[in-house]
Amino acid sequence: MFANFDYQVILDNVGILWDGMLITFLLTGVALVGGIIFGTVLALMRLSRFKVLSFAAGRYVDAFRSTPLILVIFWFYFAMPIIGLQAIGGLGSVLIAFTLFEAAYYCEIIRAGIQSVTRAQIHAGQALGLTYFQTMQYVILPQAFRNMVPVLLTQAIVLFQDTSLVYVVGLKDFLTAADLVAVRDNRVVELYAAAAVVYFVLCFASSLWVRRLRRQYAI
Repeated sequence: MFANFDYQVILDNVGILWDGMLITFLLTGVALVGGIIFGTVLALMRLSRFKVLSFAAGRYVDAFRSTPLILVIFWFYFAMPIIGLQAIGGLGSVLIAFTLFEAAYYCEIIRAGIQSVTRAQIHAGQALGLTYFQTMQYVILPQAFRNMVPVLLTQAIVLFQDTSLVYVVGLKDFLTAADLVAVRDNRVVELYAAAAVVYFVLCFASSLWVRRLRRQYAI
């Protein structure tokens, strides 16, 4: 199968592939940052003493975690023009979809991280005269995020892989760019092999980094 493997077709299309990878990185970065920020808000809502906030956050998490990501992408891609938000465009709608979807998963990770910090830390903050939000900001969340870093990064690796699903709406990410070149030049083996190697190298290197962080934080 690899007897006629043409490396030149990969080199000739590095620019197209790199443009696609930039879209993949953009989706990953925005969804990661936005998901963590919104996920933190959701986690605090779920841990709130106010049942309305806790209930609303819980149903949000349940709804998104029970829905396939590919369906969420479809929803937002086609819903934005319907509700009059055409200006957001395809990329904007997908960014929103990924951010809101990832927030549901980061919410549970962050909630578990907050609960991993002992109640004594909260009492210590209260003893110093800190309000609930000050205690969360200066005492609990810094410790919780330190404990959560490996898990957050593991979810980021999954997110990076999931960005390939945007092909369903025609967004030109890395995998879609490879597919377009493969079909155009009739070099399916070369382009898909190159895409597989790139995904494997990036994800494997990230996994090793996460494993190293786990060992450091365990110490």
